[in-house]
Amino acid sequence: MTFKDLNLSTPLLNALDDLGYQTPTTIQGKIFSVIMSGRDVCGIAQTGTGKTMAYLLPCLRLWKFSKDKNPQILIMVPTRELVKQVTDEITKLTRYMNVVTVGVFGGVNMRPQMMEVENGCDIVVATPGRLLDLILEGSLKTKSIKRLVIDEVDELFNLGFRTQVNNILDRMPERRQNLLFSATITGEVEKLMQDYFNNPEKVEAAPAGSPLTNIDQTLYEVPNFYTKVNLLDLLLKEDESMSKVMIFVATKKLADDLFEEISLKFPDQAGVIHSNKAQNNRFNTIKNFRDGVYRFIIATDVVARGIDISEVSHVINFDVPEEREAYIHRIGRTGRADRKGISITFMTEKERLLMEAIEELMKYKVPVTHLPDHLEISDVLTDDEKPKVRMRETLIVLPKPEESGGAFHQKLAKNMKVNVKVSHKEKMRLKYGKPKSRGQKK
Repeated sequence: MTFKDLNLSTPLLNALDDLGYQTPTTIQGKIFSVIMSGRDVCGIAQTGTGKTMAYLLPCLRLWKFSKDKNPQILIMVPTRELVKQVTDEITKLTRYMNVVTVGVFGGVNMRPQMMEVENGCDIVVATPGRLLDLILEGSLKTKSIKRLVIDEVDELFNLGFRTQVNNILDRMPERRQNLLFSATITGEVEKLMQDYFNNPEKVEAAPAGSPLTNIDQTLYEVPNFYTKVNLLDLLLKEDESMSKVMIFVATKKLADDLFEEISLKFPDQAGVIHSNKAQNNRFNTIKNFRDGVYRFIIATDVVARGIDISEVSHVINFDVPEEREAYIHRIGRTGRADRKGISITFMTEKERLLMEAIEELMKYKVPVTHLPDHLEISDVLTDDEKPKVRMRETLIVLPKPEESGGAFHQKLAKNMKVNVKVSHKEKMRLKYGKPKSRGQKK
């Protein structure tokens, strides 16, 4: 099958020819006719299988020019990077079409985005938080929306957008087509479809959790953090095929710490990206990586789905992710568009159970590779790796108040003061030795 076998318009076919795309991927071929039928759809496809174009092509084919300023197509995605990626993809596909697309996301001034939407557009690509803000401000009217696309819906929920998504869906017109795409289907996603979708048809390109066949996976058993750093340094120095490498870590602090360690050995070759970085910094880092200025970037899971860069040669899991599905999304950054990719994971003994859970999900045992003989095994431990000294807690039993007598002590008899009323006659007797009268009364 080629794209010419699909019911695409001439402008779309010309744009695909310019991009050099000839053959649709599995998900693109299977889902096109279902979306064209007008049914609600749940597309299950792993990262890197081309699901962005899988929903864009039929949506653009069904789009019709209108003088209405309100958008006809609304696309929700979890991250700012993914907003830019989808809007760029739409721009490429609509080269020969008169389609106006606006991308909106948080973290920047909302006023310019409000003006763009109010000026009129056909497609809006947005993160849920900023989208809801624009709807509540009255800048974005939802009455003309014919198709709603929710991409990476499980990640939307993981990032805490559940309430915003529900509020947005409550404000959508009843007559619309719902398209949902994700690599994994959780219970929350099932409930969302039950509440808001109309008998959606599921289209699977591959069972959720199965490893991509065009990605070679390998595993290194490493004792500690600094040995991981040494191994990463060794691989980057000795393996020339590592031309474009994505290194994933669990936390923002770990990303910064690793960047400090590795950038000294590879100056001007590394970038770091996570949610604490400024928006311009994140975009520039991705651009430098895409253009080949950076040989590798260090990233957290938050942006694992928001980066679509072709020809990523290797993905390195510097640590094993706690969420099993995150591993699938990480390694899906390589091996895209039917190219071969390589995934390498560094695992400590503490991470073994996490790796076993991932292997259970994939139903695949990742082969273990022996550490290089000339690798320097570090004996330096981080604070988290150092064994914790547990002090024995001795409970002191305090005496009861009645046993200790409290803070009051009885004075000695000689120090005790007693209020005694002494008559004048007695005072005189004590003073003069005999009673002394005041004289007779007159």
